[in-house]
Amino acid sequence: MKKLILDLDTGVDDALAISYALGSPEIELIGITGTYGNVLMEQGVRNALAITDLLGHPEVPVYKGLPHASTKDSFEVLPISAFIHGDNGIGDAVIPDSTREAESEPAVDFIIDAVKTYGDDLVYVPTGPQTNLAAAFKKAPEIADELGSVVLMGGALTVPGNVNAWTEANISQDPDAANYVFRHTKNATMVGLDVTLQTLLTYKETQTWRDLHTAAGTFLADMTDFYIKAYETTAPHLGGCGLHDPLAVGVAVDPTLVDIHPINMKVDIEGPTRGRTIGDEERLNDPHKTMGAALGVDVPRFLDEFMTRITNVARQAA
Repeated sequence: MKKLILDLDTGVDDALAISYALGSPEIELIGITGTYGNVLMEQGVRNALAITDLLGHPEVPVYKGLPHASTKDSFEVLPISAFIHGDNGIGDAVIPDSTREAESEPAVDFIIDAVKTYGDDLVYVPTGPQTNLAAAFKKAPEIADELGSVVLMGGALTVPGNVNAWTEANISQDPDAANYVFRHTKNATMVGLDVTLQTLLTYKETQTWRDLHTAAGTFLADMTDFYIKAYETTAPHLGGCGLHDPLAVGVAVDPTLVDIHPINMKVDIEGPTRGRTIGDEERLNDPHKTMGAALGVDVPRFLDEFMTRITNVARQAA
């Protein structure tokens, strides 16, 4: 069975990613590492602890990661992030704080230990900036070759970014860290805006959760309805909210959900295109491809898996 680490800046779609992972019998969620982005790292950790409790899985440990980008000294949540995810990151939905605390081991050390323990069986899924993974690679360089695979939500290869014409939000938080991971990982799949903006959720689906009349179902519906409403302002042409982070988990569970283009990649870290995810011109002709970009997605099959798995979790949660 695959072992999964989720690295989250726990906002709305990160919470849905947790739910998807918990509803997937093919994998074991061995830990959540906190990062910054949609919210401060501390708020994201709080959210992850509360959500795993609410969904009936208090056994999942949560670790504190690095609170800001590798090239910065601090982090502040952008107003657009609060607009999309709410001030608390989870659509301003109210759920009880966990009685648990985050683990004492730092996230970077947990990542290293997990790679040493599980090796090729470990899948690492970062759905925010890649600051924690880059730091782990730098602290223990050998794990870049020992880690089974990385399935990241971030980037855009064939479509515009959502920060500017070339940059996706997660990559924009720490382009230097992402570039380090792109250039050092042995096996990574980029699940970017190319595919995540094709996987949309509407009020019809969230009503399914509300109709369960469980605390978890109501929470998921309230939180996601907030997210959908934000999309009505930020991307009214889509007709729903993008399932960014859950699709990355879906691909970690079942890579056949997407069509993957093998390509060695980099992230621009200098000049006007800083943050762009693009082919690495120095390694384009290397026959050994260390990355792949998801460029097509089986939308009906993914949405069916998404609703089935998350609805089951919400139904079974106490």
